[in-house]
Amino acid sequence: MKKDFTIGRVAKAANCKVQTIRYYEQIGLIPAPARTAGNQRVYDNSTIQRLKFIRHARELGFPLQAIRDLTSLSSHPEQSCEAADQIAKEQLADVDHRLQRLQALRDELARMVEQCKGGRIEDCRVIEVLSDHNLCQTDDHNAPDSHS
Repeated sequence: MKKDFTIGRVAKAANCKVQTIRYYEQIGLIPAPARTAGNQRVYDNSTIQRLKFIRHARELGFPLQAIRDLTSLSSHPEQSCEAADQIAKEQLADVDHRLQRLQALRDELARMVEQCKGGRIEDCRVIEVLSDHNLCQTDDHNAPDSHS
């Protein structure tokens, strides 16, 4: 038995926002839904499952293109999972890289705080280092993919 759900009920069931569902439809990550005679979107349980899959993948940091590839692969259960493994390995490498950068940032911040002796702002090591990037021990935190 196929059960139809409104976008609001799908959003609640998949723990995501209505706008997110519309965006995923727009970019083709989930199929366009059927429409009622009144042009209201109606979804079935497979859409809820797909949205849960996407949400979990996003929580693990997978980019949208990787999720698109993984959902495409999941449509062919008889195939080897080699491609899915490769996508996961690439994500793991990206996470490892981000962890290394975060550790370098942590070390730099700890060094700045440790070297600051308190006192007045004119003698503050934190302000001094932030004002002159050359005083940093590492420039990992100056990479183009860092958030501003």
